[in-house]
Amino acid sequence: MAFMLALDQGTTSSRSIVFDAQGQVRAQAQQEIRQHYPQPGWVEHCPHEIWATQLACARQALASAGLRAQDLAAIGITNQRETTLLWERRSGAPLGRAIVWQDRRTSSACAALREAGHEPCVQGKTGLRLDPYFSASKIAWLLDHTPGARARAERGELAFGTIDSWLLWQLSGGTLHATDCSNAARTLLLNLQTRDWDDELLALFQIPRALLPEVRPSSADYGHSQAEWLGAPVRIGGVAGDQQSALFGQACLRPGMAKNTYGTGCFLLMHTGERFQHSQHGLISTAAAQVAHAPPQYALEGSVFVGGAVVQWLRDGLRAIDSSSEVQALAQSVPDAGGVLFVPAFTGLGAPYWQPEARGCISGLTRGSTLAHIARAALESIAFQSAALLQAMSRDAVAAGGVPVSELRVDGGACVNDLLMQMQADLLGIPVLRPAVTETTALGAAWLAGLQAGVYGGLEDLTRLWRCERTFVPTLGRDAAAEKMARWEHAVRQTVAP
Repeated sequence: MAFMLALDQGTTSSRSIVFDAQGQVRAQAQQEIRQHYPQPGWVEHCPHEIWATQLACARQALASAGLRAQDLAAIGITNQRETTLLWERRSGAPLGRAIVWQDRRTSSACAALREAGHEPCVQGKTGLRLDPYFSASKIAWLLDHTPGARARAERGELAFGTIDSWLLWQLSGGTLHATDCSNAARTLLLNLQTRDWDDELLALFQIPRALLPEVRPSSADYGHSQAEWLGAPVRIGGVAGDQQSALFGQACLRPGMAKNTYGTGCFLLMHTGERFQHSQHGLISTAAAQVAHAPPQYALEGSVFVGGAVVQWLRDGLRAIDSSSEVQALAQSVPDAGGVLFVPAFTGLGAPYWQPEARGCISGLTRGSTLAHIARAALESIAFQSAALLQAMSRDAVAAGGVPVSELRVDGGACVNDLLMQMQADLLGIPVLRPAVTETTALGAAWLAGLQAGVYGGLEDLTRLWRCERTFVPTLGRDAAAEKMARWEHAVRQTVAP
């Protein structure tokens, strides 16, 4: 039987999972990584720690599965997107800590570019907004604030990478400087229509082309890992950013299919096929995972800044619960939220609202309101925000001549909450499908690698492998759901000061 090793390098931990050819988890290992906050709004990671923990997890997962490197068909990589680092090509030494995707130190630089009128051009080429979330302004900051870096970059002595590129460099022993299209699409430097680095964007951010990695498909030949790491060389056949990897792992491989990942935030992606579609409703366009020798694939994406984090706030802020797992029972102790609405705009509102100045609001309180009502409203807020995203996606799909989303596939830690999933189905009016294997981010990387290694004959094989563990069917009438959404939108408007 063939096995794939998925390296899942995330914001708070490094994980490795061994999958068999049927997509079942055989073993896994995980280690946390430290978060560094040198100044308010700054978030950094240590590149050495990322590589050390990822390698240790890979070795541990293989050992737990009772496998050797020779038993692996391929390695797949999935990673936190946009996180940015520079290193020396000759020594492989990083120039400092990586700047994490959450970091906001380049907000003023992005604002200046917007005020200068550059956003329409950037959005037209990349599908993204001018925001410090993405990599380009982080690269420029590192070049300008690391002594000698800009001159060295011009001479071709330095390499830029997101975390996938850093892992590829390490695994290959410094012989491969590459990335995949889904990660490249998050830099603000890739032209999604030419699928190459864009000279106009490079000039705008003052970034030398010599700094950048080669862009390859997500399922492609990335060479082999060095024998010293796992005991023998292993083919590297798949690379994708975490959310595109989850879309692939959910077998959302056709236009109109959508998935939502319920984590600290929520990330909703809808496959748009070969069409690079600009959103008219506050979403961003991005590259979906790409299979070699196939037409390019695209997706629409929307992000909820505070998803599962609202439950953490109930635990750590209000101290309403002792552990996150208690929230479902507390919320189910009342039949409804009793008119309470909770908009958790702790860090502003993301898509489709894009209101960075919004602040959290709990409204509709009465003398009869209890912590249980607030807990239920907190869970509903996750479903409301995701419903607003999916409705925007459906409007974009219809405007482009497609059809509305007909089902939503879900993953992430909070998808195990049955009450939340039923709320989601009721608001959307479509089935919500929870897969049998919820490790879909790592599974996507394994499938991409397996495709390249010949474990699978094509995308049809993956579609057949996907299994649903439970379907949540809507039980709420559409008029009642529309009334709930109208009340939610009214509450959202209250979070933005006039």
